[in-house]
Amino acid sequence: MKDLVEIIAKALVDSPDQVVVTETKKEDTVVVELRVAPSDMGKVIGKQGRIAKSIRSVVNAAAARDKIKVVVDIVDVQ
Repeated sequence: MKDLVEIIAKALVDSPDQVVVTETKKEDTVVVELRVAPSDMGKVIGKQGRIAKSIRSVVNAAAARDKIKVVVDIVDVQ
């Protein structure tokens, strides 16, 4: 799932070299954290969170095939 989120995020942002994706497992859930440059945050979230919701939908569809639960967090870098 980490690779999928990374490919999608790098296609959306102006600074693909600053995209950082980490994946951790917590019990029966996989948590994927996405970090992008502050100037690209709006591109990843989108108006009213539509792009973020779409990223989560694609990842959940891929996770359903493997019968796992995935949570995608977009983390603000300061």
